[in-house]
Amino acid sequence: MNKTLIAVALVSIFFCLAPGGAACWGQNRMPESFVDVTEVIPDVMLEIRYWGEHNFLGTRVDGYLAPKCILTKAAAEALSGVQKDLKPFSLSLKIYDCYRPQQAVDHFVRWAKDLDDTKMKKEFYPTVDKRHLFRDGYIDSRSGHSRGSTVDLTIVPIPAPPQPAYVPGQPLFECTLPAGERFADNSIDMRTGFDCFDELSHPATPNVAVSQRANRLLLKTLMEKHGFRYYDKEWWHFTLVNEPYPDTYFNFPVK
Repeated sequence: MNKTLIAVALVSIFFCLAPGGAACWGQNRMPESFVDVTEVIPDVMLEIRYWGEHNFLGTRVDGYLAPKCILTKAAAEALSGVQKDLKPFSLSLKIYDCYRPQQAVDHFVRWAKDLDDTKMKKEFYPTVDKRHLFRDGYIDSRSGHSRGSTVDLTIVPIPAPPQPAYVPGQPLFECTLPAGERFADNSIDMRTGFDCFDELSHPATPNVAVSQRANRLLLKTLMEKHGFRYYDKEWWHFTLVNEPYPDTYFNFPVK
């Protein structure tokens, strides 16, 4: 090996080992420490939003090759405890997003910088100026999802009511509207839709009905019981406290 190759190798090793360094597992290979969540929780419901077009970009996101939920085994096993606690009450988890490859985050960043692309604004960020998405913390160049132990989810009754399919180009309705007026979701009412860029999505906001606050508290309490912590801007977002890869951001695709 010549000196140039040795130098490149040393730089790569340093970068991978440094705090916050990029993942070193290769672009296309899922580590053995990750698992398809349905292998651990066969009865969990999935509605993987970034695999389809019903999301704030309005298109399938880079890196989502299948509508699957992939997590670290530790996170999946912890999540199974939440599902077991819900089952006796005829309730189930429904998951919107799990592991998110860095290429998907990069797609978010490119979209956020394109100020002319606002086709999904009416539903997902009706009160937010797109120029301020980075400043306000809605978009970042890194995401905890890429570490493999963060999940976006809600609770649905069982048997689950029908979930309407999103049809690209259909009329959009603000995610902040009351249930019955915004896009229909078969979950219990959490006051806003998923991925709603608005203060009403903050778990601690006082501007929700008592029943909606109780629904959020149920999700938060059970997730915390099984080792997750919540994000103070999104009622649906939780990260395993003892995540196996706190400083590693993976980039293998979801497939």
